[in-house]
Amino acid sequence: MSESTVLVLGSDPPPKLDRLTGRARVIFTDEDSLADRLPTADVLLAWDFTSDAIRRAWPEKGPRPRWVHTASAGVDQLLCPALVADDTLVTNARGVFEQPIAEYVAGLVIAMAKDFYGSWELQRQRRWRHRETLRLAGSRAVVVGSGPIGRAIGTTLLALGVKVDLVGRRERADDPEFGLVHASDALNGLLPQADWVVCAAPLTDATRGLFDKAAFSRMPPRARFINVGRGQLVVEDALIAALREWRIAAAALDVFEQEPLATDNPLWDVPHLIVSPHMSGDTLGWRDALAEQFQDNFDQWAAGEPLHNLVDKRLGYVPVQ
Repeated sequence: MSESTVLVLGSDPPPKLDRLTGRARVIFTDEDSLADRLPTADVLLAWDFTSDAIRRAWPEKGPRPRWVHTASAGVDQLLCPALVADDTLVTNARGVFEQPIAEYVAGLVIAMAKDFYGSWELQRQRRWRHRETLRLAGSRAVVVGSGPIGRAIGTTLLALGVKVDLVGRRERADDPEFGLVHASDALNGLLPQADWVVCAAPLTDATRGLFDKAAFSRMPPRARFINVGRGQLVVEDALIAALREWRIAAAALDVFEQEPLATDNPLWDVPHLIVSPHMSGDTLGWRDALAEQFQDNFDQWAAGEPLHNLVDKRLGYVPVQ
């Protein structure tokens, strides 16, 4: 294969693509120049995976990249009708974020169950007050999203003795780790028994606004809700009301409808809500891992071999094999 042109959207900080030296012409672009440069590229690396510029700039016709790779698990920021309809291949960063996100969720679950935050506050006040905390073993978690991230969360919680109901798009009765994977239409019946509800689903037309007033009303007062999927999966006003009215016990959000979260957003002041800045999958060295993953896939591309992590553009994610 002749030298390819790799267009990189985003450079703060730039990815380390040393393995492409002499094999590809790497060009960095920003949102303003993207539309003009897309027709000249063979490959597009969406390094700034928070940008929706690709969706806005993707050409309806004419030359365009033959492969788009996003340095994220979700692809909702880049998919548009023209990209879905054409023959451009799309891949994602599956394999980089699963275990870190699972560890993050497990940390939140343990911190909530054992009231670490209460202990820190009492320590600040120099107060010695004995309390009883929740036992995790035997509690029940509903994990929404049966892709790699949801599965990693589920297996990590299983190791803590938590009973896990995994919910996907369709039912699977012979899953090797979870036995039964519930279909999405079973969610309403599972929520009333949940101690923990973890959202790790991709953002699609079917999942947008999934956790609304009705969903929070189905959860028992003891339930604790965690979202590490996409902010648009949750109707934030409904969650705020559920927490303020004590209809659920607590929540933690790592993703939001609008990011970064504005300083005047009411979520900052909601009782029993933990806010973190979209960091659940970001461990030390994560950017280097993303760059290595892209270069590994470029090796496949250059050799004419099938790409890893190929997204089904109509579904909006990499199907579970």
